[in-house]
Amino acid sequence: MRSDPPAASPDLPAALAALRSVLGPGDVLDPADPAAGFVRDERGLLPARPAAVLRPRDTAQVAAAVAVCARYAVPVVPFAGGTGLVGGAVPLGDREQVVLSVRALDRIRSVDPADFALTAEAGCIVADVQQAAADAGLLFPLRLASEGSCRIGGTVATNAGGSNVLRYGMTRELVLGLEAVLPDGRIWHGLRALRKDNTGYDLKQLLIGSEGTLGVVTAATLRLFPAPRHRAVALLALPRLSVLTPLLACARDLLEDRLSALELFTRTGVELLLAHVPGTRDPFGARYPAYVLVEATATRDGTGLAAQLEEFLTEATERGLVTDAVPALDHPQAQALWALRESLPEAEKRAGGAVKHDVGVRLSAVADFVTAAEERLTQRHPALRANVFGHAGDGNVHVNVLANGLASAGIDRAEVSALVHQVVAEFGGSISAEHGIGVFKADALLAAKSPLELALLRTVKDALDPQGIMNPGKMLLRRQS
Repeated sequence: MRSDPPAASPDLPAALAALRSVLGPGDVLDPADPAAGFVRDERGLLPARPAAVLRPRDTAQVAAAVAVCARYAVPVVPFAGGTGLVGGAVPLGDREQVVLSVRALDRIRSVDPADFALTAEAGCIVADVQQAAADAGLLFPLRLASEGSCRIGGTVATNAGGSNVLRYGMTRELVLGLEAVLPDGRIWHGLRALRKDNTGYDLKQLLIGSEGTLGVVTAATLRLFPAPRHRAVALLALPRLSVLTPLLACARDLLEDRLSALELFTRTGVELLLAHVPGTRDPFGARYPAYVLVEATATRDGTGLAAQLEEFLTEATERGLVTDAVPALDHPQAQALWALRESLPEAEKRAGGAVKHDVGVRLSAVADFVTAAEERLTQRHPALRANVFGHAGDGNVHVNVLANGLASAGIDRAEVSALVHQVVAEFGGSISAEHGIGVFKADALLAAKSPLELALLRTVKDALDPQGIMNPGKMLLRRQS
């Protein structure tokens, strides 16, 4: 099902001519141009056939391009790093929508140590923002598997999460201000470094997580933090999944606010790593049903941090929450332990891919949810096997059903997703914890939200984008009656 059409029929030829006038012919790419090849679906599940790929060089050009598209009722698909997993930045149809890439907006405009703030344009790669903060002796804590290629505009548009949410929060908590081009081409200058601003609706929060359906983010002012100088990392082997909730409570109690990450993966993930990632070694001499990677950091007192980790490991072991543990003794060992967790998506891909589910449940329900989801999949067909991993410290679980079991089970992706989402609903959870909605979860969103919630979402969309030209077909699929 497609979203509502724009108020007027698009006039693509006239729009493209006007776009070449405001951007220059070299920055309005034909989709057949090799330079436009970066526009693709990360998972290869959607074709990408835009009418053109636009490459504005600054915010003024973004505004001029969007104004042209509004004038001619041409749909606009904002595009940043292209690493999203729900099809949110892929043009729909056959040469019906233009892609607007923010990749050329890649300047770090300012780093303000006194304000613990940094302003970066939407095309900046996250890893480069991290490095700019580090050069100033500070930390930008957004930590993503794709941080070497994903860009600030995409992380803001999807409200990206990652491994440090437990301590620092989602992207939403890391954004102080935004600059954005609205669907009619006007520029909203909302770049502020204020911690408190209680002057009406928080407009930036409407744009964060809106997936380009309300406008184009062109720059963001981001929160920075003191840079940790000390790091304590350990990989824990659990006797059973049910100990996860008391283990998290124990970690919070003994590691206090120094606890920055608590990552879960199962034996299935370890087997995928051993089979498909060369050089992988099992850190333990025995097989365990589940594993937790714990990290705590401190700006000072590395000795005290190490003592806290040791006390936590001792307490957790004595209480039967942990069967075995491998603490990292130095930075390379810490990196090696993190590589196990961060290599899971690549191992999964090499094993043939998976039907991915990014869901959120209450912290206390993570273990029961994982058990219920695995049991429901097995009941449906014994060949269905899930690679379960995620950010257990914030209730975000990835239930990725391995694709090589679908064919033998005679089950399609839609049925598998419906089954997993049904279990999510039974636990009162969310069908999207950090990846967004895009195309792939748009139908599921209609089922998950109440009629009132959908009506309110549509009210916001209609108010800011009455023509419906901003990323149509994503998130909200149809007008609710």
